[in-house]
Amino acid sequence: MPVDLTRIAAWDYELPEGRIARYPAERRDASRLLVVGEAEPEHRTFAELPALLDPGDLLVLNESRVLPVRLLGHKPTGARCEVLLLRLTDDGDERRWEALVRPGSKLKPGRRVVIDEGFEVVIEDGTGDGGRVVRLESELSVEATLERWGRLPLPPYMEREEEPLDRDRYQTVYARVPGSVAAPTAGLHFTPALLRAIEERGVEVARVTLHVGPGTFRPVEVDRVADHAMHSERWEVPRETGAAIRRTREGGGRVWAVGTTVVRTLEAAALDGVLDGGRGETELFIAPGFEFRVVDALVTNFHLPRSTLLMLVGAFAGYRATMAAYAEAIRERYRFYSYGDAMAIVRRDPTGASR
Repeated sequence: MPVDLTRIAAWDYELPEGRIARYPAERRDASRLLVVGEAEPEHRTFAELPALLDPGDLLVLNESRVLPVRLLGHKPTGARCEVLLLRLTDDGDERRWEALVRPGSKLKPGRRVVIDEGFEVVIEDGTGDGGRVVRLESELSVEATLERWGRLPLPPYMEREEEPLDRDRYQTVYARVPGSVAAPTAGLHFTPALLRAIEERGVEVARVTLHVGPGTFRPVEVDRVADHAMHSERWEVPRETGAAIRRTREGGGRVWAVGTTVVRTLEAAALDGVLDGGRGETELFIAPGFEFRVVDALVTNFHLPRSTLLMLVGAFAGYRATMAAYAEAIRERYRFYSYGDAMAIVRRDPTGASR
């Protein structure tokens, strides 16, 4: 009986206990790498990734940097509160943010959350989706305020608080543009030496930015996949990256996306007609049936069941190939999710041949 990919049940799988990586591998590039293509799956280490790329290929990275936007404090009465900053408001004031707050029922407009002496968060307004607009009140700059009092918003499935190692390991080595509430995790495996080795093979490296929002952890809770509402995320494609894609296409090379965030950025830019350089916001939901215009190969981590990220991978690699790869990774005891192992997928074209 054929699987109905329009129903969320098709995107479920059972992950055995203990397979979620709560801490990173000892070395970034020591993670395992499952290679999925025409032949049988290959089991490698991430340090072997350069061997999969050819001279003339293009590797595209997401430069977004995770901000320590989780703020723990209390009301003036002493009751504990939490504020998770999501994104700056559109008015250009770097102290005003859209946020999620807990307990939401108690933190109405006009209330204050004391983070520490010299730093308070003022609840200014509500948003249409149950969030809040808040103002940061501190004598320090916003960047210094968050670095001093903010915590990294580690994914809930890690079931632990931030530790000192996370300040380094929950960022990519090339993170440059602050704005994400979660790491673009496929990039966590790269080291400066690995990037140099890739460039030495004659592979060009380009960069985009997509600021990851909290929707990346949001499960699909509707039965019909098409009924799921995506959260908007901001992206930018520099002109140099658009030029690099053109050069790669003209030279017969492949465009490799490091992570689902890069896929969404490039494909959203192509849909908007600004792949040569531009910026915007996207609610693009990539599921089977989507026509990929830019990306030929994908490096990605293993994603949560019933998630839009798993559906994106399924759209790219094909549903059966994706679920077979996940089953293989489970059998071979791969580590899953943000600090886990990775996959490299070379997409097949409609004739069945790898690009």
